[in-house]
Amino acid sequence: MPKESFEAKKKRVAGMLALLKKHDPNPRIALKYSTPIQLLAAVQLSAQTTDIQVNKVTQAGPASPRSHQGGLFKKYKTVDDFANADVKTFQKEISSIGLYRNKGRNIIEAARMIRDDYGGKMPRTMEEMIKLPGVGRKSANVILGNAFGVVEGIAVDTHVMRLSQHFGWTKEKTPEKIEQDLMKLIPRKDWFIATYLIIDYGRTICTARKCQCDELFDWKGLHKH
Repeated sequence: MPKESFEAKKKRVAGMLALLKKHDPNPRIALKYSTPIQLLAAVQLSAQTTDIQVNKVTQAGPASPRSHQGGLFKKYKTVDDFANADVKTFQKEISSIGLYRNKGRNIIEAARMIRDDYGGKMPRTMEEMIKLPGVGRKSANVILGNAFGVVEGIAVDTHVMRLSQHFGWTKEKTPEKIEQDLMKLIPRKDWFIATYLIIDYGRTICTARKCQCDELFDWKGLHKH
């Protein structure tokens, strides 16, 4: 089989994205939040943890034995709320989530940096965002895009990494290199939505355990295993 040219691959990616948009016209982030700093906290909490588990911890509901406040975001809403939090108390409140000690420390340190270095306002550039403790390019892309509509790249999570390789969009292995490949293949206007189209597809149709692409989705030759 002849090697696929870049232009042919770009055309194939466009066709696949068009079908994904038709299948899922309004994809969105699964994490629940009300303020930008809550989004930052939720994104940090979600590392190596499901969004469902994070939402259970952050959303208002019955108090748990570990948190008498109910949902975390009922108590912490603003930059100052997080910045003024007691680290040990905060860590205890998120202790049902993996790596909670490190995550709790990073969230509070990030809030304090926003308060002290950015005048209490969330940064709106990639350069500033990735200076915050615990925030890399993936997290920054998610926060900037969802909170402010600022799109400087493509968030490459485990679903995007797995499916972009599965679809034959990239042969790279690291999130940074995969992002660079995807940014070349996908028009900038679709960078933000592409992340959530792929994530939703990976959660519902082509999961890590079972791929149902050909059974439930008519790719008409666009999908390359």
